[in-house]
Amino acid sequence: MTTGAETAEVAGDGELPEGWAWATVGELCDVNPRGFDEPLSDDELLSRVPMAAVEAETGRLDPSIHVRFGDVKKKSLTSFQEEDVLFAKITPCMENGKIALASGLLGKRAVGSTEFMVLRSIGAVAPRYLMHYLLQTHVRRQAQQNMVGAVGQRRVPRPYLEALRIPVPPLPEQHRIVAKLEEHLVRIQVGEAAAKAALSSSQHLAEQVSGQGALGGLGSHGPLVDHALEDAGVSDGELPKLPVGWGWTRLGDVADVVGGVTKDSKKQADATYVEVPYLRVANVQRGALDLKNVATIRVPASKAQALRLESGDVLLNEGGDRDKLGRGWIWEGQIENCIHQNHVFRARIRGAKIHPRILAWHANSFGKNWCDRNGSQVVNLASISLRKIKLLPVPVPPADIQEDLVKEVEKSLAAVQIGGQLARDALSGAVELRSSLLATAFEGRLVSQDPADEPAPVLLARIRAERAAHIRKRAPRRKSI
Repeated sequence: MTTGAETAEVAGDGELPEGWAWATVGELCDVNPRGFDEPLSDDELLSRVPMAAVEAETGRLDPSIHVRFGDVKKKSLTSFQEEDVLFAKITPCMENGKIALASGLLGKRAVGSTEFMVLRSIGAVAPRYLMHYLLQTHVRRQAQQNMVGAVGQRRVPRPYLEALRIPVPPLPEQHRIVAKLEEHLVRIQVGEAAAKAALSSSQHLAEQVSGQGALGGLGSHGPLVDHALEDAGVSDGELPKLPVGWGWTRLGDVADVVGGVTKDSKKQADATYVEVPYLRVANVQRGALDLKNVATIRVPASKAQALRLESGDVLLNEGGDRDKLGRGWIWEGQIENCIHQNHVFRARIRGAKIHPRILAWHANSFGKNWCDRNGSQVVNLASISLRKIKLLPVPVPPADIQEDLVKEVEKSLAAVQIGGQLARDALSGAVELRSSLLATAFEGRLVSQDPADEPAPVLLARIRAERAAHIRKRAPRRKSI
């Protein structure tokens, strides 16, 4: 065996190890083959794999949903079978890495989302090798750049995937690469799972620290006692005890709370409107603002003025998934002339009655369960009304201790956030390690080569010849006149 250091240059495609070759996905696979290799009767059961059943970036899927073939054969679904590779073609599933090997299917057959492209190897590429190659970040990034279609419905076109060139080792070497690759990937996944658990614990602890701090539960603020709050016709639950000298009030008593703008698609070309950035639910996270992708909207100048955010405004989500209700954070003037959409409330504190951080910490802890109790649900969307969010119970410390209270909580949070940053660094390291490992594998440097293996060019030439002969055999003869 050799170490893989010997390479043969392939013109225009870079260098490959001896015995390797470049080939397109279309040469290596039947793309979207019709039906199954063997027919099914109506009463036979098979797996059904919706998009949600395919994990992101792991290559795994859940085949546990079973259906009767007769009940689905006339539906618009994609058919596939054991050892096929599924490639999610639509955004954002493709970018998220919803690419998997069909494995563990009932009866070795399944139906699934029409957003899957199916790749069935014709013999020169091991399905698991192909799956791992397609899962690489740079491969998905390149596919993303070649998507077509409207925003939100962009897809990787079939001709692009068929023309994608991949390095093909001898078939036995492919199996050795996959075995060694998956041995290392398991270790990386174990490390990632531990880092994710540590990050989740850190985030939960930070929420507890900030929530308790907003209630005077950190440091020496004296005994905690019950404080009355007049009933407002909502479900407050049991209000936490507060230090002596504190008190409960309602959000609407300490802040002006307003909803945001509703996008009017028909008037986005109105020349009298002004274009401004605006925050959506996705931008308003629990304890942070995500401003990497801020959209713009055209609105009347008066609306832009009325909804313009100011430093110190507390933003709270009105709707979306149940766990998003009431989550939010503080605007600090990061973007000029920014406003907010109708699914984001703005609470502007009146007269410095409460420090914005105390309000935001409280909304993200106590407010989370309070909004869940008082919100409404329509099909898959949850929401809480402007009238109700104004009734959120809010703890108010004495004005002269609020700045010190904030410093006290931030000091405790800083210690917790060190652990969270270590976990994030570990996750980033795992991403880099996986990328490096995959690059090593597909450059022929992960496993030894065996000169006794049939070279890939020889195998590919034979398969191409067999395929061409099969096509000629199937071609209809011309009728003589």
